[in-house]
Amino acid sequence: FSFFSVDFFVIMSSGPRSVPTYATRDVPTNYVAGLGRGAIGFTTRSDIGPARDQQIASDEGGMQPPQAQQPPPGQSAADKEKSEADYSETQYDEEYGYGGNLFGDTPYEEDDAEADRVYEAIDERMDERRKRRREEQLLENMKKYRQERPKISDQFADLKRELASVPQTEWESIPDVGDYSLKMKQKRKADIYTPLPDSVMQGNMAKGQVSSISSGMATPLGMGGLQTPMGGNATPFAGGWGGASSLAGITSESGGLAQARGTVLSLKLDKMSDSVTGQTVVDPKGYLTDLNSIKINSDAEVGDIKKARLLLRSVTTTNPKHGPGWIAAARVEEFAGKIVAARAIMKQGCEICPDSEDVWLEAARLQSSDNAKTILANAVHHLPSSVKIWLQAAELESDKEKKKIVLRRALEFIPNSVKLWRTAVSLEEAADARILLGRAVECVPHSVDMWLALARLETYDQARRVLNQARQAIPTEPAIWITAAKLEEAHGHVEKVSIIIEKAVSVLTRDQVVIDREQWLKEAEAAEHAGAPVTCASIIQQSVWRGVEDDDRKRTWMDDANSCLARLAPETARAIYAHALTVFPAKKSIWKAACDLEKKHGTQASLEAMLKKSVESCPQAEILWLIYAKEKWQGGDVPAAREVLVDAFKANPDSEEIWLAAAKLEWESDQIDRARVLLSKACDMAPSPKVYMKLALLERENGEIDTELKVLDNAISKYPTFEKYYMMAGQACEFIGDNSRARGYYQQGVRRCPACIPIWRLAAALEVRTGGGVVKARSLLELARLKNPKNGQLWLAAVRLEAAHKNDKMVTTLMAKALQECPDSGILWAEDIKIAPRPSRRAKSMEALKRCDNDPYVIAAVASLFVDERKYPKARKWFDRAVKIDESIGDVWAQYYSFELKHGTDETKEDIQKRCEAAAPKYGEKWCGVSKAIGNRKLSNYDILQQVAVLFETP
Repeated sequence: FSFFSVDFFVIMSSGPRSVPTYATRDVPTNYVAGLGRGAIGFTTRSDIGPARDQQIASDEGGMQPPQAQQPPPGQSAADKEKSEADYSETQYDEEYGYGGNLFGDTPYEEDDAEADRVYEAIDERMDERRKRRREEQLLENMKKYRQERPKISDQFADLKRELASVPQTEWESIPDVGDYSLKMKQKRKADIYTPLPDSVMQGNMAKGQVSSISSGMATPLGMGGLQTPMGGNATPFAGGWGGASSLAGITSESGGLAQARGTVLSLKLDKMSDSVTGQTVVDPKGYLTDLNSIKINSDAEVGDIKKARLLLRSVTTTNPKHGPGWIAAARVEEFAGKIVAARAIMKQGCEICPDSEDVWLEAARLQSSDNAKTILANAVHHLPSSVKIWLQAAELESDKEKKKIVLRRALEFIPNSVKLWRTAVSLEEAADARILLGRAVECVPHSVDMWLALARLETYDQARRVLNQARQAIPTEPAIWITAAKLEEAHGHVEKVSIIIEKAVSVLTRDQVVIDREQWLKEAEAAEHAGAPVTCASIIQQSVWRGVEDDDRKRTWMDDANSCLARLAPETARAIYAHALTVFPAKKSIWKAACDLEKKHGTQASLEAMLKKSVESCPQAEILWLIYAKEKWQGGDVPAAREVLVDAFKANPDSEEIWLAAAKLEWESDQIDRARVLLSKACDMAPSPKVYMKLALLERENGEIDTELKVLDNAISKYPTFEKYYMMAGQACEFIGDNSRARGYYQQGVRRCPACIPIWRLAAALEVRTGGGVVKARSLLELARLKNPKNGQLWLAAVRLEAAHKNDKMVTTLMAKALQECPDSGILWAEDIKIAPRPSRRAKSMEALKRCDNDPYVIAAVASLFVDERKYPKARKWFDRAVKIDESIGDVWAQYYSFELKHGTDETKEDIQKRCEAAAPKYGEKWCGVSKAIGNRKLSNYDILQQVAVLFETP
């Protein structure tokens, strides 16, 4: 045998031993011949062809049939057959691959599931991208198909429309269409029964053939042949048979059947006809209305009604004294449309359950108004103490006087009913109501509403007496005390209000009444709305601190005040702030909130008084001094504003904000020399980058460019990392024409402040203007992007640079890279929409909205797109949405205003102007270019808005 075809083991021993082979025993599991020594062969097409011999040659040369290998445990025959699938090249298809599943026997793990989810997400994404095109193609194909093969309804659409002009007479002249098909005729033949004529019956009876006709047939009513349907003495017809059944009686009665039918028909026709003219008096419209009012129930509803009727009949039978059972049975009949049956059931229920007020009320509800009065009259005889029945009886009366009579009669039976007294008082005039209330508080002394209503109708002295009586009758009711305080305040006795409220709290506490803080706050708001602010403040003073931890007092009181302002109760909020300031007199946040309240809801005098108290209590709070000075300055009192700032200097000598406020006051008052002196002193006493910048701005506005540059050089030496100095110095040099010096300032700026984007842009713009060329500007912007990656403003500057020099290909390339690096930059998407060709702008806008759906620049760009398409209402809606997203961007306001100038009305223009002035925008490329230009410092927001709007060209 060959050593390469059969594996064997040779065990060296002293004696000869037989070599074991797998031909004589079972092959181990997962055994592969030659795997141990690496002798693994390969398979060719000839090895797996259909003509391959499956037998294995043994080492003796004989042919042994192969032993069938059993599938391993846990593997079915189907799995084994699946694993032995044919994966040869003959079964391979270029489009679909192999016919079998290559990896069907491998386990399905978590990474396989993740891969499937990824592929499904990709398929869904690709399907969404093609969805719109596919739907349009499907719609187009459907239209073509409908044009070739229109529906029958479409073919007769014009005829259907013409049916609207057909008169009523033609509709009535159309004959009824019957079913004359052979099938229906055959079906009807089995259902037709022809009645026997009277003449035949009479002839047969005369000839004695009635018995022969009846012979061999079953008697009526399913009885035997000799059994009569009725008793021998029964007389089925009036004046008929007598004592026994006689054929003569049958003959006489059957002869009159036809005459009886004719008589009944004649009576029906007489009812529906006019005896004078012979014309019908039936109203066809009313008849149709009656038909429409008939409720048609489905089979399921009918079945449910029958079941409910059966169950409720059982309830009323087994427990007839149970009122709700009768009510439910009546409502079932009402639902079924049988109102008469429902009334009958309720009548029976009233007879059986006379002590149930609900039964009487339901019976009255089902009846007409007059019948309901009768039913309720019977009800009050059985239940004279039922408030509901009396109120319903009064409600049924249409006359006001009759209602009074009913209610007064009811009060005779039920004098302690608050509801009856309240209803009766509401129907009376003031004088009669006072008399009734006087009697009511005697009958129901526990009713607070009655006491308070009586006090409101009485005079001052009498009202005080009534409230004292009410307080004695109900000592635990705080509303009586609060009403007494309101009464005193209404009559000018303000000093008594706080005494009454304080005494009320002490008495209620003595009587162990819980002072609910939230409820008392509501009472304070009610007092404010009732015109009693002093009472409101007293209630707050006695209740706002109750139940609040010491650590939570400030936060809780601030929240309470904000809640009151939200509910339009400024007096309550003012009282809360006043109490909070007594506890925390040094908290500037509370003082600032109180000043804001006075500014919005108070007077100028109250505001100044509050500000004066605030700076006296918090002299170190710079913000309070500044607000106080600003209010004086805006009021036109400049000397008073100076005095306030002098006091502020005494309290805060080294405060930068106060120095700047004082300089601004002089600056705005055109006292330039005094402003310069103040700023120079501030640079010595309270030096800061902002102080030097204000001094430089002052010199620039006065035209002292050289002095400005000296100030800026001094400031740069002290604060070299303050980027605004370099921008201001460069702009000043550009203004005087010294471009090389400006370039030097910009170079220092980008070296010391590489993260300042405006300096890079100014430097690039200078190179473009001064002959440095596009190449140098482009290199500067590239260097800026390297030091400040993912910055949309730098990419935008580069795109605009190439667009200005007509380099369209570079513009497209740069914009693609910019959007790839900064996909959430709204200014880039807005510029992309602007520079895109007109056919592709809509697609660009859709993609931009997916990325930045709440960016004001993108929204404004979409609005401009609607303007180009002359969709002005949509454009106005999108512009309004853009300014609402961010009110601080002036460019968006200018675009909106420019649109309204050409396509709006005077009202819309005025509205935009007011809203822009209230928003006070301060950002935006073009807005800042106008607002920060030399000489434009004193321009109002409206002036800036007009100048910037001119820069936006909208069709």
